[in-house]
Amino acid sequence: MDISSFSTHCNSIFDKTIRDYHKQDSVEAVCTNPYPEHSLDNLLYRKNWIDTVQWHLEDIIRDPAIDPADALRIKRRIDASNQERTDLVEQIDILFYREFSGVPRLPGAGLNTETPAWAVDRLSILALKIYHMQIEADRKDSPKASLCREKWEVLIEQRKDLSSAIDQLLADLRLGRKYMKLYKQMKMYNDPLLNPVLYAKGT
Repeated sequence: MDISSFSTHCNSIFDKTIRDYHKQDSVEAVCTNPYPEHSLDNLLYRKNWIDTVQWHLEDIIRDPAIDPADALRIKRRIDASNQERTDLVEQIDILFYREFSGVPRLPGAGLNTETPAWAVDRLSILALKIYHMQIEADRKDSPKASLCREKWEVLIEQRKDLSSAIDQLLADLRLGRKYMKLYKQMKMYNDPLLNPVLYAKGT
């Protein structure tokens, strides 16, 4: 795993994924992943594709005229998407853990507040915010175009800062200045044996 400019690599994949999605611009579009199966790039592409589809589902469900049955169907699709997203982030973290678990720890080495993959998760969402904020900033008929341009510039700076922080974290992990542990999200509401609303009904 080349970590010298890992964030740049991620941003490139995320931007490509978003462009690929918008060639069809449909939440029903089939994800055609161009990267080798089981590769990190494949996981990054799938991760951002899920985020992109969910971004548009969140827009659709906010239509005040939406049929309640359609809204419930989309809400449950979003719930399933969130679980898939979480599973993918944890898969990516496993790759990072395998990469760095054998690195000797330096004296005083500590944990980061979040794992590399969850930081990359935020980078994926930032790519979507930047893409869509630019669209709104460029809209000629939008009364908020200038405000969106200002927000877009802040998002660009935020991505630069987050990218730098991710690259620094990976460098620290490689040098033993930090180490990582794997903690799964352990969500309970999707499990029919752990959600009291579900197991009370015997579903």
